[in-house]
Amino acid sequence: MAENPSHTPHEAPVVLSDQPGSFAREVLAKRHPALIQRVRDAFPYSRRQHSALDTLLDEITNGVVEPLAPSDPSAPSDPSAHDHEQWAEWGREYFGRPWFDAPFLWAESYFYRRLLEAVEYFGPGPWQGVDPFAPFKQAELRAPAVDEQLQALNTLPSTPAHERATALLHASLWGNRADLGFRVTEENPGTATHDLVADDASTLWHLLPTGAGSTVAVVADNSGQELLPDLILIDHLLTHHHATRVTLHVKPHPYYVSDAMTADVIDSLHRLTHAPGEPGAIGDRLRTAIATDHLEIRTHPFFCAPLPYTDMPPDLREELSTATLTILKGDLNYRRLVGDRLWDPTTPFADLSAHFPTPVAALRTLKSDVITGLDQKTLDTLERSGSAWRTSGTHALIQVRR
Repeated sequence: MAENPSHTPHEAPVVLSDQPGSFAREVLAKRHPALIQRVRDAFPYSRRQHSALDTLLDEITNGVVEPLAPSDPSAPSDPSAHDHEQWAEWGREYFGRPWFDAPFLWAESYFYRRLLEAVEYFGPGPWQGVDPFAPFKQAELRAPAVDEQLQALNTLPSTPAHERATALLHASLWGNRADLGFRVTEENPGTATHDLVADDASTLWHLLPTGAGSTVAVVADNSGQELLPDLILIDHLLTHHHATRVTLHVKPHPYYVSDAMTADVIDSLHRLTHAPGEPGAIGDRLRTAIATDHLEIRTHPFFCAPLPYTDMPPDLREELSTATLTILKGDLNYRRLVGDRLWDPTTPFADLSAHFPTPVAALRTLKSDVITGLDQKTLDTLERSGSAWRTSGTHALIQVRR
């Protein structure tokens, strides 16, 4: 990390969940219990699985953090034990303490690992590999709103290149508000720009000049209506020669409800290829790009780790280091990039992302308290608004560190 005595990582407190009324407290105290019920209702789980979910619910609301259940010594190849040692190391400071006392990033990640344990995702048994969040992801892909967004893509071939690029970048940025970006033929195609608290889009495109033979890494966030515009942006990068190769990095197993895995990429490609007109053409081009290695789907266990990107393992760092630019999607990737800390919002983004092995672009809708890189005037305006601008999802940013 670059030297900057006025903005060291240890000056800002780590985000915890112990403050009543805080966003982090609401996630652990309300959202996680509600999610357990949603998962329980979505599948015909056995009595054993329901009991495990009950235990988890009681623990997160009334108890202390417990380690993963011990593996079966009679089954040394038990797949459910693949990461027990790792989590034992990551959690040794927090086991036996209330969930709210653990760092928010760690507690969120561990909750999802425990949820997968409760529904027996890692097996062995018939529930091995059954994504507990699949019904939610699939329902989102089937939603009528997706049909409308895909139909709007038919305007793209006749749209000037610079407007098309802006529209698709904003679509990827806003995720399930993607229609704001697709409707580029409207009178005011930039209707979402006033909700951007930082906009380094011009720097992003400057780093990816046409025909330069660039390689782009895209670290995905959510599936469904957020992954679709990510894939469409990737098609634009390849088709218009901003990149000759793109690696799309997804999660190795279910995480944070809607985070994208390889199966979700496949479902999204099916949604595109089976749509008429331009969406189908985009889907076909993406399939061809995968078949010719211009687009490669990648994953790594670190993407489901409760750690900041400063702790990225050497093999992943080496893999990403070949990229001209890495695009990090979403709120969680942003928190992991700059550190899940309560920074002064004017702390330079470039300082806190200097550790990353490539130039990096963060495309993020704001859904947590962490924020960096704001100018004082923007910050003052946001604070005077009286709104929950940090966590409501009504604001977004495009921040780039060369």
